[in-house]
Amino acid sequence: MSHSDTPTPKRARRKVTTLRLQEMKQAGEKIAALTAYDYLTARLLDDAGIDLILVGDSASMVFAGNDTTLPMKMEEMLYHVRVVTRAVTRALVVADMPFMSYHKGFEEALHNAGRLMQDGMAEAVKLEGGKSICPIVEKIVDAGIPVLGHVGLRPQSIHVYGTYRARGTEALEAQAIFDDALAFEAVGAFGVVIEKVPASLAERITRALKIPTIGIGAGHHCDGQILVTQDMLGVNTRFHPRFVRWYARLAEEMSRAFQQYLKDVKAQEFPADAESY
Repeated sequence: MSHSDTPTPKRARRKVTTLRLQEMKQAGEKIAALTAYDYLTARLLDDAGIDLILVGDSASMVFAGNDTTLPMKMEEMLYHVRVVTRAVTRALVVADMPFMSYHKGFEEALHNAGRLMQDGMAEAVKLEGGKSICPIVEKIVDAGIPVLGHVGLRPQSIHVYGTYRARGTEALEAQAIFDDALAFEAVGAFGVVIEKVPASLAERITRALKIPTIGIGAGHHCDGQILVTQDMLGVNTRFHPRFVRWYARLAEEMSRAFQQYLKDVKAQEFPADAESY
């Protein structure tokens, strides 16, 4: 059976929008989110019924091989967003706003968010921060651009933290993260990602917000979950924190295939007559 002949599950036909995510929260239906940076992966995620696809600045690390997300530039992000949106028909596609693309003022933040929507065809943007960037978030939302907030551990601030350890383990920081999440809701964000905080804090935030929360390393109380696709597939074997479940071990399978290909070519067993013209 060809890909085009494969029947699509009935639930996969309904386009996911920010309103649909709100309905899912109200109905108690969990939101499943993953990342994508290329056409083929995005198509597979969309066909599988994933609700939200994040074109994350994590591409800086798992795609480009950098140590942090900070080197990601707007032009690079636009490239990844374009190829992902070309593949997706059902999932909500959210684009990360790269480091320093929204910190220099309202005008530049609006310009860059607009490029991700108009040139990249994203359906929403994600910003890391809290109360300090909420005036910018409000302007972006007022311009008709949906915003997903990001609180807790913020990878773009890694040099401030100096570590990737969990955030909000102390009362003062926990309250600040809680306040940041509420501030995002107050200025019109349609949801909030909560990264690497105690499950009890994520539960408190989720109960307090009317908008959906999407957790990563934040326990099971959030309205949804997100992982980096290369992490959950076991491709990125050098990064395996306890919040990442390996649903496959593709690094091992890929290595086996590469080695078999090498062996077959060296032994002149590939290509065979049936694989030749």
